[in-house]
Amino acid sequence: SDQRDGLPGFLPAEARQTIALIQRGGPFPHRQDGTTFGNREQRLPQRPRGYYREYTVDTPGASNRGTRRIITGGDPPQAWYYTDDHYDSFRSFTVPAPGEHP
Repeated sequence: SDQRDGLPGFLPAEARQTIALIQRGGPFPHRQDGTTFGNREQRLPQRPRGYYREYTVDTPGASNRGTRRIITGGDPPQAWYYTDDHYDSFRSFTVPAPGEHP
């Protein structure tokens, strides 16, 4: 698939909405969005506490937040990770700068 936005094909449409919210600074639909992600399972590179933030990626039809998240690292974000299994696994990706196209 031709990803005109420069984002990888494994990201669902809802993740693109979440990324746009992160880039705008909100407002976010869930109160947990933007809070520190502790990386307790240490599946992401070790960084000082507060480096990682978590954001909900909506799951259509789910009655709760579901299992999909985007984790960012840095402020503004330099590292981006997607999980669709509630932090059991992560896929790293890059987000083109606004106005930058591959």
